[in-house]
Amino acid sequence: MRDFLDKLIIEFDKGLKSSFVDTNVSDRVYPAKDLKENKLSELERNHSSSLMRVNHAGEVCAQALYLGQSLTAKDISIKAQMLKAADEEEDHLAWCSKRLEELEDNQSVFNPVWYTLSFSIGMLTGLTGDKWSLGFVEETEKQVVSHLDSHLHKISKKDLKSKAIIEQMKQDESGHADQAKESGSTELPEELKLGMSRVAKVMTSTSYYF
Repeated sequence: MRDFLDKLIIEFDKGLKSSFVDTNVSDRVYPAKDLKENKLSELERNHSSSLMRVNHAGEVCAQALYLGQSLTAKDISIKAQMLKAADEEEDHLAWCSKRLEELEDNQSVFNPVWYTLSFSIGMLTGLTGDKWSLGFVEETEKQVVSHLDSHLHKISKKDLKSKAIIEQMKQDESGHADQAKESGSTELPEELKLGMSRVAKVMTSTSYYF
């Protein structure tokens, strides 16, 4: 029990750091590294930064979800899979954070709230069993891919940097969904999928402005 509490404190501390402080260092090359920063209108710039703030908040949620699930996963290989996915989400956090800095905007003030809720959901999901936990991952990532795809159509064509970041994130999230399915995920009931979508809507609509 004490070992579990120690791990819980460590992971929660990691989440607070990712929410409040830009301490994330990506293990991979920044997708927008060699791309030109085209001049955007004030409206285009504000829209891009708001969408990237939403994406950053989404990555805070994703990292928390995976870390929470890794704490309560039954199978060692599933636990390792969750931790690997969490590491990739940390790359996404770093990229979104850097892009927000380039656009001279801030992260969502609600990130600590999103992290706490997602971490708790991840732990509880893990307790239901690995197949249901994987099903939750698969559905979450499918919804994230759809959400990122919509952003690619909403962001100005001139904002090549944001688009490159979103494209790479979309590819990674799609891979997480595929891995969950291959690992034996159970498809979630339609009512639960709808509930997840509604909760995500609250997060995205709030983070767009704050």
